[in-house]
Amino acid sequence: MSAKTGLTWTVYDADKMTQAETYGLVLSYLGEINPKIVGLSADLAKSTKIGKFGEKFPDRFFNLGIAEQNMFGVAAGLAKAGLLPFVSTFSVFASMRAVEFLRDDICYQNLNVKVIATHGGTSFGSAGTTHHSIEDLSIIRAIPNIKLIVPADSVETAMAVQACVEVEGPVYIRIGRSFEPRVYETDDYGFTIGKAVEMRPGTDVTVIACGAVVYHAVEASKILEREDGISVRVLNMHTIKPIDKEAIEKAVVETRRIITFEDHNIYGGLGSAVGEVVAELGRACAFTRVGIPDKFSPHGYPEDLMHYHKIDTDGIIEKVRELLGKEFEKEEDWEDEY
Repeated sequence: MSAKTGLTWTVYDADKMTQAETYGLVLSYLGEINPKIVGLSADLAKSTKIGKFGEKFPDRFFNLGIAEQNMFGVAAGLAKAGLLPFVSTFSVFASMRAVEFLRDDICYQNLNVKVIATHGGTSFGSAGTTHHSIEDLSIIRAIPNIKLIVPADSVETAMAVQACVEVEGPVYIRIGRSFEPRVYETDDYGFTIGKAVEMRPGTDVTVIACGAVVYHAVEASKILEREDGISVRVLNMHTIKPIDKEAIEKAVVETRRIITFEDHNIYGGLGSAVGEVVAELGRACAFTRVGIPDKFSPHGYPEDLMHYHKIDTDGIIEKVRELLGKEFEKEEDWEDEY
């Protein structure tokens, strides 16, 4: 069998499934509408797909070489000059190698720079520890003035890239590297920065996910309903900062069980952000975080790593069944002031 067709996801699906491909196309389209948009790369134009913009607008594209820190400084200068810079590099480099420049040059001045960070989480698979980005959500979330978005698929990536142009200030959009399964068939579901999307209703437990894990959460909820009769609410928390507190509080009140899934260290990312809201709410519920368990991930294909870390369909089913066995103290009357 041909290597091209012997995979679960094939190269022929790339234009529909790969978030980076979609990003490159959408940015090129936006470049036609907005002449202030400029693109910056750190010698990764092809890998991050910002090269599509560069091919179309060579006079508005700048390759700064393997110098991410300088690239962020240049982006700050371009923003100060009234342009709208889109900066693309791997998320592990954007969030760690260049983080001081992102913090001081861009976020401190609240400049209108958009960072599209590719190869998020363990999506680079066999590239290993140095290229796995399992800390970026916690790092970026801690920096003032910046918005943090983790789209679920290529459709949502397109929506997020377009939406970030409409808001002032720094935005960090974290996308994957390879074949991210489609979650949405159309773009009319109502994407709004800071507002979660309810993918499936449910009353027994709420699964909150972001990025490519959302697809698996939806699939797991269908199987759990069919095989176990478990009603699973699935929230796509595409915006980690500002997080949708209202959706989380509603889930706590209505399902009393919350479990988060993310391709990121369990500390500081989606699970921590949701947990902070739950703790501040002060109402009893069963709560669990699932992700990379505070250790470096092994090498492997992205789909195998997701299975290993129990953030794929099988893992979500297993963890939801575990959570349903947890006991928690129910309050008599939640209408009281507290």
